Amino acid sequence: MSFVYFRLPHTTQVYRNRLNNEPEEIASLAELNGRRGFVIAPFDTSAQCPILLLDAEWEPVDIADDCKQEAHLIDADYETERDRYAIDFENFHAQLRDGTFQKIVLARSARLKATEHIPALSLFARACNKYPRLFVALFSTKRSGTWLIATPEILVSGKCGNMQTMALAGTMRLSGSQLGFDVSGSGIGKDDIHWSTKNIQEQRYVETYITECIEHYTSDFSVFGPYTSRAGDLVHLRSDISFSLNDTAHIGNLLNALHPTPAVCGMPKADTRDFITHNESAPRDYYSGFAGTLDPDGDTNLFVTLRCMKIDGQDNTQSDQYTLYAGGGLLKDSTCQSEWEETEAKMNTMRQTFKL
Repeated sequence: MSFVYFRLPHTTQVYRNRLNNEPEEIASLAELNGRRGFVIAPFDTSAQCPILLLDAEWEPVDIADDCKQEAHLIDADYETERDRYAIDFENFHAQLRDGTFQKIVLARSARLKATEHIPALSLFARACNKYPRLFVALFSTKRSGTWLIATPEILVSGKCGNMQTMALAGTMRLSGSQLGFDVSGSGIGKDDIHWSTKNIQEQRYVETYITECIEHYTSDFSVFGPYTSRAGDLVHLRSDISFSLNDTAHIGNLLNALHPTPAVCGMPKADTRDFITHNESAPRDYYSGFAGTLDPDGDTNLFVTLRCMKIDGQDNTQSDQYTLYAGGGLLKDSTCQSEWEETEAKMNTMRQTFKL
């Protein structure tokens, strides 16, 4: 039985799908033109990881964390994982040193076990409580498996053609007094966070690419930023891009142009996506794809599936085995140690859901 729970950023209401039928498999993003439902899209569409569309009718629900236990996540293969990442980093970084790519994103996964069983719905409830600014979703289908997402990145959202997206890149971890920044992010001033040239350049690549994509669909757009935005214990450089889309029935074409953005892929897009698909040690599946509601005549809220984990279990609701995913954008001056630490910090978003 398939199911979806989600909560939009800066809101408290959780919604659940009324229907539990299995989703339709979609061959390409362009086939989403004129369609309505909940979309689950992978990083790279394939026979093993198709685009899924659930015909969803939503009902509001109250979700509580009924589990009073905490759990620790155990990674038995940490050293092997670290070695594998170092090999991948050298392979990817060589493409940047040679000038083949301007930027490329390297991702990794970690398969973990929990010391205590915590139901998936409790993990979802905790994510909602811990991350009020993020899009939080829990979905399960036979084709995708069960995934929990708490992501800060909008791919496309809006209503009646008044749309928005964002360029989100660059990552720093908050510590000490920085953790006291206002929950809305407004307490982070321009002098509070000092961004490296690498982070600034990475974010600029993403913003340029997205605005160039949008220009093919409208000349009516504006950019605000970049500015520092908080997501859990991390901060990112973010630009907000607002635009008018007269032809919302063909939003699938826009999604096809945008996805995957350089924030999860690289530049040039087609070449880096092909390199990632054939050279990363572990398949991304639905990590760094996107998910959310699609309605050309109503509200569309699609988010990039970052800060996520796959939950493995026979009944898709209970399990003590999890696969966490994280990635980071590499430039020519990136180092393996700093990029590894960034993925660890990003995986901590999901690890925190196992704590009360």
